[in-house]
Amino acid sequence: MSDYQPTERTQVKRLPKRGKYDQETVFSILDTAFVCHVGFTVDGQPYVIPTNFGRSGDMLYLHGSAASRMLRQLSEGLPVCVTVTHVDGLVLARSAFHHSVNYRSVVILGRARLVEDPAEKMEALRIFTEHVMKGRWNDVRQPTEQELKATTVLALPLDEVSAKVRTGGPIDDEGDYNLPVWAGVLPLTTSVKSPEPDPQRRNDPPVPEYLRNYTR
Repeated sequence: MSDYQPTERTQVKRLPKRGKYDQETVFSILDTAFVCHVGFTVDGQPYVIPTNFGRSGDMLYLHGSAASRMLRQLSEGLPVCVTVTHVDGLVLARSAFHHSVNYRSVVILGRARLVEDPAEKMEALRIFTEHVMKGRWNDVRQPTEQELKATTVLALPLDEVSAKVRTGGPIDDEGDYNLPVWAGVLPLTTSVKSPEPDPQRRNDPPVPEYLRNYTR
């Protein structure tokens, strides 16, 4: 995989050692996340909206209702900032000042385009579904023409991108290491519980293997 060329806007300036610009890191952060936050400004008012997404190669796809103000505005070419963050642990230092968080994050800058080609639009919907639950697309009813018309899909190129990652334990001032204060990392993970069937079900097929063995 190749690297992204950092720009003035994506170069990590504070704690630059945490900056990552390789596709492998960026893709791994994106592909294990559910939610991104989409930032944009309309008439001087900033908005940051959480939404789902999917990725295919160097393209990020956003989707939602055709009535969505966010998607309608972004389809007109407004500058957009998309962020994704994983919190991997709480870093507890001996001083309040040096407490931190272990995290992995990605920032994407650019302008999105409206996906109008029916084949690309359908493929994007498949990507969304498979991003959340790999193997699900082939089990479910495919979108109808009316459902496709009711859905807006945007494509955002992964051109101006950077990642930032913090790992490891606390970094205290030398004079604080002898303080009688517990210090270390509390790891955080996403856990998967037992599937809960829809009470409105009219048949009772077995739980799919991809759901029984789901991991993130």
